[in-house]
Amino acid sequence: QINFVACQLFALLAAFWFRIYLSPSHASSAVRHAFATLFGIYFAVFCFGWYSIHLFVLVMMNYGIMNMASIPNIHRYSFVVAMGYLTLCHISRIYIFHYGILTTDFSGPLMIITQKITTLACQLHDGIGRQAEELTAEQNRLAVKTRPSLLEYLSYLLNFMSIIAGPCSNYKDYIAFIEGRHVHMKLLEVNWKQKGYDRLPDPSPTGAVMYKLCVTLVSLILFLTLTKNFPMAYIIDNEFLDKTPFLSRLGYLYVVTQAAKPKYYFAWTLADAVNNAAGYGFSGVDERGTFRWDLLSNLNIWNIETATSFKMYIENWNIQTAAWLKRVCYDRAPWYPTALTFILSALWHGIYPGYYFTFLTGILITLAARAIRNNCRHYFLSSVPLKIAYDVVTWVVTQLAVCYTVAPFVMLAVEPTIKFYKSMYFHMHILSILVLLMLPIRPQAQSIRKPQNQAMQNSIKSK
Repeated sequence: QINFVACQLFALLAAFWFRIYLSPSHASSAVRHAFATLFGIYFAVFCFGWYSIHLFVLVMMNYGIMNMASIPNIHRYSFVVAMGYLTLCHISRIYIFHYGILTTDFSGPLMIITQKITTLACQLHDGIGRQAEELTAEQNRLAVKTRPSLLEYLSYLLNFMSIIAGPCSNYKDYIAFIEGRHVHMKLLEVNWKQKGYDRLPDPSPTGAVMYKLCVTLVSLILFLTLTKNFPMAYIIDNEFLDKTPFLSRLGYLYVVTQAAKPKYYFAWTLADAVNNAAGYGFSGVDERGTFRWDLLSNLNIWNIETATSFKMYIENWNIQTAAWLKRVCYDRAPWYPTALTFILSALWHGIYPGYYFTFLTGILITLAARAIRNNCRHYFLSSVPLKIAYDVVTWVVTQLAVCYTVAPFVMLAVEPTIKFYKSMYFHMHILSILVLLMLPIRPQAQSIRKPQNQAMQNSIKSK
């Protein structure tokens, strides 16, 4: 953890220097690629020692595939090799290290690199191996028309801005950033002239970086004060279970889940700030004419904490992983896209049994929540008091449902998970099944594909 923080803080300083002294107007694309790659490799070795060899082995294996495999199969071979290697590393953590989280846990960077490898392979397949009319609008926009050079490939996968904590980004966005076209490209996408600008603006990320660093600092303080004092393991402590009534256990479950979040808020927000400091992450202009730097944001804390539905909660948590799952699996699956996306999400996270308890429980609660919303919500929209009451109740239920669902994700093993569910009387499982049995299935007033996409998003949890 100390190495992680030290690397990210040094990466933040390097990112500012990179944006000022190695900007596209001061340095060539090759120099920017080389600097980003070399510093990324250094950070990986510093943080993970000899374990970093796993990152480099996977990167080079897939570079060989990208250059030797036929275009119709490049995305398949890349996917199998990347996910296979990642899964072997996940297995080693259980059967070799006996559920231990290594002091130099390299699985996080390996998971991000796996996302990037499969993303690039799919987008390369779209750009060279498919006709434009076969692609969706998003696939056409992100399609890669030529195989990247070795330097471009290494820079995309190993750059110092994302090697430690991500997030995954699209290859075309990254190359546009390195070549100095990133901001202009995003402004064109949002028709910047219609936002009141008469000439091409030059947005600065400084304000966004400072804000995200403030969020990072608050998250760090909360982590140091709350996370250590409210461990998830205490909720299955025998003495606690014997002396604490059910409703109090529910309340404590909410507290310990809240206490577990600052770690993720800290890591993801700091990673976002590092990318922004380098000048990467600009996403355009909002309806008020404000520059946005959330292209790589991985979460929306306000929407998470105020979510009144399971769907809203998940859509704002680990956003870039949700986008990756959609682009490499859901949009390409020939059949059962929702089920296959659930499976991929689980495999990507690892093979700890607790992860699968979380995903299976999440499926059940997602279906029940959708049934309640489709059958009942319209009755509460006729007046403001009813709508407020509905929002309050759904907020409470959503927050407790999320806590109930993610507890096994933290506990990891089977025994503590079963003990936890027994202490909770399996109440969310039982209520969800009753809802599905009692309420009719009503289709949403949208296209068939979109509800499936929403179900896919509800499958995603973060490490």
